Amino acid sequence: MKMTPILTSLAALWIGTAALAEEFKMAVTTSFANSGLAEVLLPQIKADTGLDVQLLIVGTGQALALGAAGDVDAVLVHARAAEEKFINEGNATHRREIMYNDFIIVGPSNDGAKVKSAKTANEALQAVAKAESDFVSRGDDSGTHKMELGLWKSAGVSHEGAWYKAVGQGMGAALNTAAGMDAYILSDRASWLNFGNKANLTLVFEGDPVLFNQYAFLPVNPAKHAHVKSEAAARLEDWLTGDTAKGLIDGYAINGQKLFVFNAQPK
Repeated sequence: MKMTPILTSLAALWIGTAALAEEFKMAVTTSFANSGLAEVLLPQIKADTGLDVQLLIVGTGQALALGAAGDVDAVLVHARAAEEKFINEGNATHRREIMYNDFIIVGPSNDGAKVKSAKTANEALQAVAKAESDFVSRGDDSGTHKMELGLWKSAGVSHEGAWYKAVGQGMGAALNTAAGMDAYILSDRASWLNFGNKANLTLVFEGDPVLFNQYAFLPVNPAKHAHVKSEAAARLEDWLTGDTAKGLIDGYAINGQKLFVFNAQPK
């Protein structure tokens, strides 16, 4: 059917409007970015909400600092104590849990420290420290780094020495360093499964409940930074906690292994 000039103009207007999207800045952890999940979620978010979500990929500490400075509209991180401090300081309106996975310990396939024999995360790190086996730490104030430091403290052992390598890098770069050194490292499961350069590394410890890894969405407080896009943040939050997000998050797998579990809280 031949389109009339009016229909042609309306179609052009619709296409032009559909092509426009509202930019939204969100600081996210490197572990979230390294998982590959963002590449699944962002196109659908744009299609469903009209939000062009621009990710600033940093460690949790830096992500929260960007939020506190008003440089982003929201943050998606995984370090509850730091998140609650962020809210108490007036930097976010609230915290909304979205999904979780877990941390694991990866190490050389010969497992010189005998970490595979450990029954708990404490025993696993005690074995690494006793053997003084090379251990790579992110050392970047990320959620993973915060978890690692807490585990060393809980294990009651010192992580000082030439065997302990703090690299000040994101998850992917730290895993690359561990692969090059044939060293142990704490990783989130999603980053490990999506990591291509595994070299001689293998998963050596998993399953302790203390390794639970919750991700949460925190909208930056417009009372502190009037320019932040609070309406857009609410729109994104609704999407992240809805059925479409649940299907994509729960359905995201690599080699048959799920990387995250959706557990969004009701409002």
